[in-house]
Formats: sequence, structure tokens, C-alpha cells
Amino acid sequence: MASSVTSSFHPCNLKSTFLGERSGIHVARVPISQIGTLRRIVECKESRIGKKPIEVPSVVSLTLEGQDLKVKGPLGELAMTYPREVKVEKQESGHLRVLKSVETRRANQMHGLFRTLTDNMVVGVSKGFEKRLQLVGVGYRATVEGSDLVLNLGFSHPIRMAIPEGLKVKVEENTRIAVSGYDKSAIGQFSATIRKWRPPEPYKGKGVRYADEIVRRKEGKAGKKK
Repeated sequence: MASSVTSSFHPCNLKSTFLGERSGIHVARVPISQIGTLRRIVECKESRIGKKPIEVPSVVSLTLEGQDLKVKGPLGELAMTYPREVKVEKQESGHLRVLKSVETRRANQMHGLFRTLTDNMVVGVSKGFEKRLQLVGVGYRATVEGSDLVLNLGFSHPIRMAIPEGLKVKVEENTRIAVSGYDKSAIGQFSATIRKWRPPEPYKGKGVRYADEIVRRKEGKAGKKK
């Protein structure tokens, strides 16, 4: 009796439980060696900012040597070296074009960035940039002494900052600071350093803020309920 049960439970009989053989559906068998991966080539679109030409005023002169560009104008002179992913071309119309040298993800990232940096150079040496800050707080004031900016921000001693070369700092009504120059990155860096000494706090809004900055205010702790 035991031998008959064992013979009926042969492993080969298990194949009858598959759907294909029970319902009559043909299931294709593909060898593992023939299974491959499907690769899809995605063509990256050109940057909307990067493809815009850069207008060069008549007062600005350009010197292009390989990947090095020098821009000179009435306010100053700037230079920049471009990475190998992008290149600069000067057209017959006098406009500048920043183009991609290769089709890679990094080239797409560099395309719009270096077009903006190039435009900032041209605008900077011809028109210049300006960044304004506002001091908010009782006793907060600023003055320019020679080539230094002196800030009184509630500390035990005034803060003296050397004004970088190429930048101009003007103080109006002791609480409004205007930083101007032809290098936009230098203006932004110096303005951020000024703000870093006393960032605006969210309860009363005291501190150093940009003129166009919106400070989100918070409510103070409520008194004890009676």
C-alpha cells in the first residue's frame, strides 16, 4: 500500500498543475541567454537660457582665445575660463553665443549657467550692478570711513569691514547700504557677508536684510491663561 502511494507522487506529475498545460494555453519558453536589456536614448533639449544670444554694446571690447574670454568696458575688465563642455563664439552681428561642445548631462547643466555668467560680465563692465541692504533695529547704523565699512549692530564693539577693490559702498540715512560695482559675484558675496553679521530674526524683524527681502514673522509666546 505504501509503495503505490509513493509511485503516484512522482515529481514529473507536478507539471500538470501549470496553467499552460491544464488550459491548453501555449507559453513560449525563451532561453536566458536571449534576454537582453532595452536601452532608450533620450535626446536632451537645449537650454532656453543658453540658446539666447548675448548683445554686446559698442563700448565693450572682447578678446576670445580658445576657452578664455576677456571683457573690457568703461567700468572695468573681467575674464573667465570656460569648461570643455561649452564654448563661446562671436558672430558677425557682434553677438556672443554660448554653445555646447558635447551632448552630456553636465554640458546641459553648464550651458545655461555660463551663458548667464557671460551676460553678467558684459552688463557689469558696461552698466554695473547694485545691491541694497537695510538695517532694522534700535541703534543700528552704518558709516563709511575711508576704505572701510563700519557697522554698529548691537555688539559691544563696532564691526569694521574692508571694502573689496572694485566695489563702491554708499550709506544713506545711516541705515541703508548700497553696494555697487561691475562684478556681480563680488557684490553678492560682500552683501552676504554684511548680512551674516546680524541676520533678521523672525519675531521683531531686527537685523540686516536685503532691501527686497521678505522676512517671515512669528508670534511670540502667549502669556499664561488666567
